[in-house]
Order: sequence, then C-alpha cells, then structure tokens
Amino acid sequence: MSHRETKTDVILIGAGIMSATLGTLLKELVPDWKITVFEKLSKAGEESSNEWNNAGTGHAALCELNYTVEKPDGSVDISKAININEQFQVSMQFWSYLVNSKLINNPQDFIMPLPHMSLVEGEQNVTFLKKRFEALSNNPLFQGMKFSDDPKKLMEWIPLIMQERTSNEPLAATKIDSGTDVNFGALTRMLFDHLESNNVDLNYNHSVNDIKRTRDGLWELKVRNLDSGTVERHTAKFVFIGGGGGSLHLLQKSGIPEGKHIGGFPVSGIFMVCNNPNVVAQHHAKVYGKAKVGAPPMSVPHLDTRFIDNKKALLFGPYAGFSPRFLKTGSMFDLVTSVKPDNLLTMLSAGAKSMSLTKYLIQQVILSKEKRMEELREFIPNAKSDDWDLVVAGQRVQVIKDTEAGGKGTLQFGTEVVSAADGSIAALLGASPGASTAVHVMLEVITKCFPEHISEWERKIKEMIPSYGVSLLETPDLLREVHTSTAQSLGLSEKKRTLS
Repeated sequence: MSHRETKTDVILIGAGIMSATLGTLLKELVPDWKITVFEKLSKAGEESSNEWNNAGTGHAALCELNYTVEKPDGSVDISKAININEQFQVSMQFWSYLVNSKLINNPQDFIMPLPHMSLVEGEQNVTFLKKRFEALSNNPLFQGMKFSDDPKKLMEWIPLIMQERTSNEPLAATKIDSGTDVNFGALTRMLFDHLESNNVDLNYNHSVNDIKRTRDGLWELKVRNLDSGTVERHTAKFVFIGGGGGSLHLLQKSGIPEGKHIGGFPVSGIFMVCNNPNVVAQHHAKVYGKAKVGAPPMSVPHLDTRFIDNKKALLFGPYAGFSPRFLKTGSMFDLVTSVKPDNLLTMLSAGAKSMSLTKYLIQQVILSKEKRMEELREFIPNAKSDDWDLVVAGQRVQVIKDTEAGGKGTLQFGTEVVSAADGSIAALLGASPGASTAVHVMLEVITKCFPEHISEWERKIKEMIPSYGVSLLETPDLLREVHTSTAQSLGLSEKKRTLS
C-alpha cells in the first residue's frame, strides 16, 4: 500500500474547539486555502472540548472570584475580569455571525442563558464580595449584577443551597442573568461539520508523531494512520498545534526556540453529577464559591446547571486530581517524556515550588466518595450520596515557565499561544478560560502568524466581529448594540425559553 502524501496550505492538529475556531475563521478570510486536520481520536471534540470534560461556563468573569483580586489596600482590581469579559464578547459576536450567515444552525444546541452567581460565606468574604460587586456593577460590561446578603432573597435565588442550612455564618451572593452555559463539544462538532462541507480535509484516527522543518521552509509532519498502521507524510506552509495537553510534546518536536524552557503540569478534574431529576429541577444557575486555602485557582468549587443534549443536568466540582497523563487518552509517561534538557531546571524549580500543590492534588485523588459528599454538602446541606455519581473530567496541562515576577519554574494559570518568529507554526498551551476565549485567542494567532495579510483581512474580520480592534468598555454604544444583537442571534434574550 502506497504512503499518502499531501501538500496543503494549513494543517490543524487536534479536532477541538481551538482548531475548529481557527479553521472556521480562515475559511471565511481565505476560502481557497487548503486546510487539513489530523485528530488521533475517532471524532471531533472528544478531549478537552467535550461537554463532560469542562465546566461549560462561558467564562465572562461574571462569577469567577479568581479574576478579581483584592489588593493590599483593600480595593478590588477588576482589570483581569474586564479583559476576559471583552474576550468572551468576541466569541459571542463570531458565533452570532455564524448563525446569521447560516453557517451553523440551532444555537440553543450549544448555548443557553443561565444566571451566573458568586457565593461566599464568612464576614471577611462577604465584605470582599460586596466590594467586588461595587467595583463591577459600576462597569458597563457587568450591568445588571445584583448583590444580596438577605437569606430570604438567597432562598429565592438558590433554594437548593439554602434549604436546611444550619450554619450561622453570614452568606452573600451576586447574581447576573446575562450569563450562559456553553456546550463546547456540540459547538466543536457543528464547526467541523461546517468545515467538512466546505472541502476541509478531516482525518480522524490520525496521530501526528513528528514534525520538522524541510529545506524549503515548509513543515513536514509524520502522521500515523491508526486504522491501517501506515505512516504518512504531509507538508504545509502553516501548522497550528491545537492538541490540548498533547500540544507540548509536538511543540518540543518542532524544535523552535520559542518552545524551549516551557514545561507542563497536568491536573485532572473530577465532577459529581446529579442523577435525581427532582434535585436537578431545584437549581437554575452556575454558582461559584471561593477556592480553599492552598487549592489551585482551577479548583474553585461550583454548582452548575448544565444543558447537555438538550437536557438539564447538575454538576458539582471540580475535585482536582493528579495523573501524569497530558490527555485523558494520553500515556502514563507524558509528564516524564516532556522533561527535556532545556526545560529541566524550569521543571525542577516548579516541582520544588509546587510541592504543596502536588500534595493537595494527590490528597484530592484519594478522597473517598463520602469526603467528596462532605464538600458538596457545604453547597447543598441535604445532598444524598445516592443522588450523585462521579464523572472524570478532562486533563488540563498548566504551563510552567520562567517569568520575571515568579522566577524560574512558575506555574501559569491561563491560556498561552507560542509561535515561531516567522509565524509558520503556533501552538496553544494552558487551560481555563480556554474555550470561552477561543475566538480572541485564534485571532491573536492569525495576527501573529499572518501579519502580511491583516490589512486585507481587516474588513472581513470587522464584519464577523464588529468590536474588533475596539475596547467595548470605551465604546458604550457599540457594547449595547453587541449585547442586544448577540443575545438575539443566539436566542438568549427570550426569557420564556426553558428546558425541562
């Protein structure tokens, strides 16, 4: 059997939300470019983008307390929250464009309106939440946010959490109705269906084993066809590595200097999912609490209403965990083989720094179900063990790198793009807010990697994303327009729409 070889303009590695978004953007900007996708699993959106592998929050910094930091003088810094909210608005505009242009249908299959709430306990935390509320609610991006520390009001908002609560600690919550629940798995599959019907070459069960530069400046990929076992060679002018936790190894194989001195630290997540429809029916919000002392920022406990396959579900988590795999379907040797001479010191320093984190994660892994139920009961006092099952969420690989602020081997919480100086290859590393900000992050890739095309593409980008290149915060009229039009296109404005 002859080996398949192809030459193409763009290769996307990994069929998750990032590649789906980049492919869809490029298809609109340059319809005649040839795009090829390789995914080692048998279908799209099965790893980090899958709806059961992430919280689907539609991160707009409406409820996540780790995006608003209390400064030493007691004031609350909301700059990160503003940043993330603006990035999510970019995603909303692009999704609206896709719906309005009939490139994807039925937005309710991937996005639903859902209140976002923050909930805290204890006097100090209540004071912080009130300050945070004052800082945010004065801001046009966070209009409509409400605050309450009145148990009667909280009973209206979150009956499941307030019932049978015996603690005398003061409680307070903020609530904003413009939040969303996003099924990133469904969205990923919709985008790949659209790409497939537009001549994008999708290859499932294809694992990229190696990646190197050819003499003529192209990238050559060695790809194993997992069905036939044969090894194929594919070349492209531009390669995007969007393989979630698998991206780090491929970035290292590319040999680009920008990929050196970077390591990865895997964190797994476990959710509890409610199997009792009567309990599910009593809660309608995403409620984020405060991370425990010593817990990493991605371990903020939250109780979420989710819409999956058009059914309402209730998830609580995440309990962090540790596994050396970089993907759920990865290898036990992922962590060990990611250590290279150039990142050894970075990794060792991170190891020394994050001993307490590692200890925390390992303790989390060995928690019994009863211990997990105890944590859940801090949210739902009368939660019954029989009503809840465990679900293992996706693997997240946090970036480790040397930074000026943190020194050698600093653990980064966030999403990062690493690209070659000449823009011919880019990789996406990191974790949350990830999927929610995919459109913003992929526009960043396009700007970095195709600077020579940006001026001719700008008109089309603005057509897809009206706020491109503008701060919504500084243009309140555009912000109002964007809020109204995206809510309408994505079917978020009709209050009537609820699912059983």
